[in-house]
Amino acid sequence: MSMLRGLFLGLTIACSLLAETPGPAHAETILTLGIVLGKNSHYGVAASVLADEVARLTEGRFRVEIFPDGALGGEREMVVGTQLGTVDMVIVSTGPVGNFVPATLITDIPFLFRDYAHARFVLDGPIGQGILAEFPEHGLIALAWGENGFRHITTSGTPVTSPRDLAGLKLRTMQNSVHMRAFKALGVNPMPMPAPNVYAALQSHVVDGQENPIPAILDLKLAEVQKYLSLTGHVYSPALTLMAPRLWKSLSDSDRALFGQAARAAAAAMRATVNRQEKEGLESLRASGMTVIDGIDKDGFQAAMAPAYAEYAHTFGQERIDSIRNARP
Repeated sequence: MSMLRGLFLGLTIACSLLAETPGPAHAETILTLGIVLGKNSHYGVAASVLADEVARLTEGRFRVEIFPDGALGGEREMVVGTQLGTVDMVIVSTGPVGNFVPATLITDIPFLFRDYAHARFVLDGPIGQGILAEFPEHGLIALAWGENGFRHITTSGTPVTSPRDLAGLKLRTMQNSVHMRAFKALGVNPMPMPAPNVYAALQSHVVDGQENPIPAILDLKLAEVQKYLSLTGHVYSPALTLMAPRLWKSLSDSDRALFGQAARAAAAAMRATVNRQEKEGLESLRASGMTVIDGIDKDGFQAAMAPAYAEYAHTFGQERIDSIRNARP
């Protein structure tokens, strides 16, 4: 009888211990986030903020794993991966996105935005948010506008101050029809290629120059293979945080809101980094041996692009272009 009593007591204690043992925590979902630049770039800063905010806001239910330096491919490849759901998220320039969501191409028109305040005002307002709303019908989810900055031209042998200096040059551009049309009007032979290939192409003189914002020129270490930096500021280059529709559809409404909040925080950090790098970057590039050329004939550039502007008006509508150009913060 005492043996039975002892067995019963042991079972009671075991059941009690089991009841007090916490059950398994909610499984952590790991998400992939691709960027084409390095961890210390403005893309890397945005990616880190996004990952931290997602973890914080979802209380650890989601963890974002960052793949920098084009580890998941060039920007176009990562956008395709996001469409297919093989990449969960990507922070990407608008350069290749216009091939998927044509509405974004209007933001790439040269000399459309006066300055950063103008560009940010437009993108954060009804015009920019209206463009983001068009992404789902093209198989993508756009969470927020980020920023690359105003694009400038670098060259290895020809200092550029006016359109005539570009005639006949092979210039790396993004895979973007609006950009390529503008450079053709300037007499350039545009050579579109992914960002990870640019350094080698410049080093081997496959191309004579390229164009990028200061933060990207710094991150790609282009001062090592380019002599001149011409501050043309010819195009304001936005960035975007995109999500795979497959992932978006799996989220609750509350989690969708949290991811949007995290993406906006990442965009704010990205813009702040661009502000800082714009101020500090020129001195760094000069110290690296680049000759920085100011006093660009921007009126001459715009006049030379007249054929391209006529095409833009036909494609996007002059009224819509003017609504952006004339917007005031």
